[in-house]
Order: sequence, then C-alpha cells, then structure tokens
Amino acid sequence: MKLKKFQYPIWSSIKSYSIITLGLFINALAWTAFILPSEIVGGGVTGLSALVFYATGFPVGVTFFLINIVLIIIGIKSLGLPFGIRTIYGTIVISVFLSVLQQYITEPFVSDRFMATIIGGMMGGASVGLVFSQGGSTGGTDIIAMIINKYRNISPGKLILYMDVLIISSSYLLFQSVEILVYGFVFMAVASYSIDMVLMGHRQSVQMFIFSKEHELIAEQIANEIGRGVTLINGKGWYSKSESCILMVVVRRHESNLIFRTIKRIDPEAFISISNVMGVYGKGFDPIRY
Repeated sequence: MKLKKFQYPIWSSIKSYSIITLGLFINALAWTAFILPSEIVGGGVTGLSALVFYATGFPVGVTFFLINIVLIIIGIKSLGLPFGIRTIYGTIVISVFLSVLQQYITEPFVSDRFMATIIGGMMGGASVGLVFSQGGSTGGTDIIAMIINKYRNISPGKLILYMDVLIISSSYLLFQSVEILVYGFVFMAVASYSIDMVLMGHRQSVQMFIFSKEHELIAEQIANEIGRGVTLINGKGWYSKSESCILMVVVRRHESNLIFRTIKRIDPEAFISISNVMGVYGKGFDPIRY
C-alpha cells in the first residue's frame, strides 16, 4: 500500500504564524533592549519612530503603527490579500511588543554601545529574515523591499539598507553626533547581513544524484512521502560495463536529511552525490523572474 503525503493547512498556518510571532518578539526585544536605550538610530519605520521618540518622547510602538497603515494598503495592492493579512498581523503584534517592552526596559542589556549595536543588529536582522521566510513582514521599508524582490532578483537585505540610508543620516540633525551616525550604519550593515544569511539558509537548494539497485522504490518514496520530483537517468558503469539507473533530485537543503533517511532505510549501500545549486526556479521553488 502506498502512503501519500497529506497536507494539513490549518497546522501549517498555525506553525507559520507562530514563527512570525517569535520573529516579531525578537525584533522588538532587539530594539527595546539594545537599540533604544543606547540612543542608536536604525533604519526603516522603526528607526523613524525612534527618531520621533528621541525628539518628543512619543512611544515608538504608536508611531510605528500609524506610519505603517499607509504602507500596508500599498502592500496589499501589490502583493495580494494574504500578504496584507500577515502584514497587518505583524504590524499590530510588533507595535504591541514595542509598546509593552519599552515600558519595562529602560536600560540597555549591555553597557557598551558598540556591543549593543552588534547584538541588536544581529537579532533585528535575523528576526526580519525569519518573518520573511514565512511570507510575513515587519512593515515599513520591508514592504517596499518585498514588492521589489517579487519582480527582481535583488537581495532584500541590500534593498532595505539602501532605503534606510536617508533615515539614519537624518539622525545627525537631531544629535549632531558623528558617533551615533556611524553606530546607526553599523547596525544596518549587521542587520542586512543577518537577513540575507537567514533567507539564504531557508531558500538554499541542493542537487542529489543517487546510485542504487533499489532506485524504483527510492524514487517512489521520495515522490509520495517527501513530495519532490525525481528524474531517472540511464547510465553505464565504465569499469563494470553494467547498465545502471541514476536518480536526480533537487530539494531544499533542509529536506536533504529526509532524503538521506529514506535512502538509508531502503538501501544502506547506495552511493549519493550532493552539491549546492545557485538557484532553483519553477514549480515548488522560487518563481521565475525577468
């Protein structure tokens, strides 16, 4: 009896929103525990909200929420209603996290401003990448970056970095400090790198060549249980002169462990070759961009 891979959309949605919520909490913690108490200005709408807070004392969460209303409307028109729902959810949740955490965290977790910049940038960037990987957004310039990334294969981290230069530079008008300005750019550079690292890990794919006498059973298990396509290639061993069949499979890196376990269960003596690929486009992977 063949076992088919069943999908559980409700569980998948709950898992996705849980990851998004975790990412939003980490992002809010990065700002309230490291960036805001150290008077560092980052980019995006959060950075703009921080400038308003430094100048007037108006809560960051409230300013963040108000500015994002307009950007969310634009995002829904370009990226569709599912994106809009997750972005509205993300905007509300992170606004609440920022408002609540800012009330209870008044001192930075580390006293050194440089360390606060690095740790805050790593946490902030990784959390945004985590949210992006689930199709969500933290709002602000993230929305613009995702719209451009939908049609052009340009790094979201770099797009956000470019758009945030003006916001960070404007901090000089408020503080008249080159030091704070530099810390702001260091924060965004670290955050941009962290975003790309998380997204690359999520999207990275590998190509596998599988040599086994049990190729038919392995192919059936990969197709039915893991849900990935398999290509059968006819080959011939040069030394043995015997005919053989080779399976070629392209999967996400995190799925390769499932392939290995399947092969080991069926044929522990199988020969496997695996290599990284620059990009995979088409059904089941990234859409083809022009």
